[in-house]
Amino acid sequence: MKKIALPAFVLMAIMFSAFAACKNSNSKIFPENITEENTIQYPINNNINNGIYKAAVEFANSVSWTYDPAYYKIPYPNGDVPSGGACTDVIIRVLRKNNIDLQQLIHEDISSNFDAYPNKWGLSSPDANIDHRRVPNIMKYFERNGFSKSITKNAIDYQPSDIITWELSPGITHIGIVLENEDVFHNMGPSSRIEGGFLFSHKILGHYRI
Repeated sequence: MKKIALPAFVLMAIMFSAFAACKNSNSKIFPENITEENTIQYPINNNINNGIYKAAVEFANSVSWTYDPAYYKIPYPNGDVPSGGACTDVIIRVLRKNNIDLQQLIHEDISSNFDAYPNKWGLSSPDANIDHRRVPNIMKYFERNGFSKSITKNAIDYQPSDIITWELSPGITHIGIVLENEDVFHNMGPSSRIEGGFLFSHKILGHYRI
């Protein structure tokens, strides 16, 4: 698999631009921008009977979402940003394919338990446009709902469809979905993709299984 390497200063600039803009969106929930250039075929293992795994591979084989962590005003529930998205939007779209809407679930839980969630962004009330698109909030929701699994350095403990969060650098978190052979479907820029052997490339902060 061809990996795309970005200079460190470019990657950091992309990450620190997160949620800087505010726009309106009427885009489709699952944007399609299939091209021969950005499509990487990853064979689905039919022995793995898991909807999250299958949705992740199907998306990876058919779409490529340009990295875009900006803030958008979106519909609720089932709202989505325009055709790109950040690492969290990969998780949101895959779970929606399995009838799990993190936007609604996290908004309802934060609305009832605001103080239980991280307060890193100076908010005084929930924001259904963005709360579910932040890795620490997804982690907290998964923990509160019993999805946490042990963090180990043994690949056998991680199953296809497990959701993992990492610390890329101090204060910079990331999220993706495990496939097979330590491969991960994620979006760390410049676009969503499957990255071979990524699982243990950074410090794992959270390991979740739905």
